[in-house]
Order: sequence, then C-alpha cells, then structure tokens
Amino acid sequence: MSLSLSLCGSGSLTDRSKPIIFSMARLDRVKNITGLVESYAKNSKLRELVNLVVVAGYIDVKKSSDREEIEEIEKMHDLMKQYNLNGEFRWITAQTNRARNGELYRYIADTKGAFVQPAFYEAFGLTVVEAMTCGLPTFATNHGGPAEIIEHGVSGFHIDPYHPDQASELLVDFFQRCKEDPNHWNKVSDGGLQRIYERYTWKIYSERLMTLAGVYSFWKYVSKLERRETRRYLEMFYILKFRDLANSVPIAKDDAN
Repeated sequence: MSLSLSLCGSGSLTDRSKPIIFSMARLDRVKNITGLVESYAKNSKLRELVNLVVVAGYIDVKKSSDREEIEEIEKMHDLMKQYNLNGEFRWITAQTNRARNGELYRYIADTKGAFVQPAFYEAFGLTVVEAMTCGLPTFATNHGGPAEIIEHGVSGFHIDPYHPDQASELLVDFFQRCKEDPNHWNKVSDGGLQRIYERYTWKIYSERLMTLAGVYSFWKYVSKLERRETRRYLEMFYILKFRDLANSVPIAKDDAN
C-alpha cells in the first residue's frame, strides 16, 4: 500500500487537501505524544487548518507489555473518542523500516506540513535533524538538544511542552501565514535545510571527529599533516567505513509487491 493511501485512504483522513502535522517517537510520557494529540484536539482552529498524523508505539493495548506504554495507548484512545478525532487524526503503529520512515518525512513535506517534536525533554533530537534534512518546517521542544539545533523563527520553532496552548497557537499562526503566503512555508523549510548544511553534515562531523582526536596522543603522529593530506584521511575514513554502511540501507518497497 502506498503512503498516500495508508495516510489518507478511506476511513482515515477525510480532507486530503489539508497539510499534515507529523510526529514520530516512542509512546511514553516523556515523549509527550498524547500531549500533542490533546493540544491539537482542543484547538478548533488548528483542526480546521491541518490534519495530524503520529507514528508511535502499538495501537492495540494487548500487544504491549510495558505499563507506561499501556497507559499512553489507553489515553490515546480516550482522546480520540472524547474529541471525535475521526477523519482528522491518523495513528500509525511504530515503524522499523528506516527507509520507509524517510519516505514518511518526504510525503508530509509534499503536503506542505510540519514536524512536531513535543517531548518534555530530549537529549539530542535525531528526528528533528531527520525532518529538517527532508525540508520539513520543524517545531521542537525547548528543553534539551533541539533548542540548539533550531534557531527559533529562522530554521524552525521552539515550543514549550509545559505550555501546550501556546505551542498550538504557534502552529496556528504558522499554518495561517502559509495559507495566506505559500512562500512562508518555503522560507522556513529553506532555513531548516541551511541550518543542517551548516551544522550537521558528514563533512562537519568528520572534521569535529578529527579535532577531538587531537586530544589524544595519537594526534602527535599526524599533527604535521597538511590540510590536503587531512582531507585525504577523511575521505579514506568515509570510503572504508561509512559508504558501505550507507549502501546497506534498504530501499523502500511497495508492500503490495
């Protein structure tokens, strides 16, 4: 089944023309996925502007043996019933196919949607980097790593999970502006991509790795290398270690095949 059908098919999202707010995380309290769903459910204007899709945990409580996850599953079902989210909200069980997850980000970007990472705390924020790399405007917690990844209002937006009403109003403002001026979405998307290119590419990572290596005695053997020789060392490191790893990532296939 294609992503467009699995996200927007019959019995799922009713209005396919609306952008999608997307989130993906473990289904536990600290990740605050149910908090995102609740804040979306309570904001009628946000529901009018966008749909919500989350990829998290199990949908069937019987499949989980984790007490905290079970509580979150039950809370999610209660929210869906209490606020009648049918047709506006899609909950997908956690995905293990990394290539398919990448396709999800890109599909959401095609709807001119956004990624939201609402955790109460996040040490780094890998999904934030992944979303921004795919050009998705990203809203992420201001508690932890994402606060350093995102420049608020330039390459994305900081949200405070302890003030969900403010976070949902920030989303309303963003999507309202995008509705009035489609270039606003492109501006934030481009800002996120620029931030990734400046801070989170392989080249930058490898150079920082070399810098850290200088702390150890090993560096005394290569500290006199010229810049060009250093670059050759980095290229060798990439070819020997990371290129094969990248090539081993599976390519997404249609489930129907």
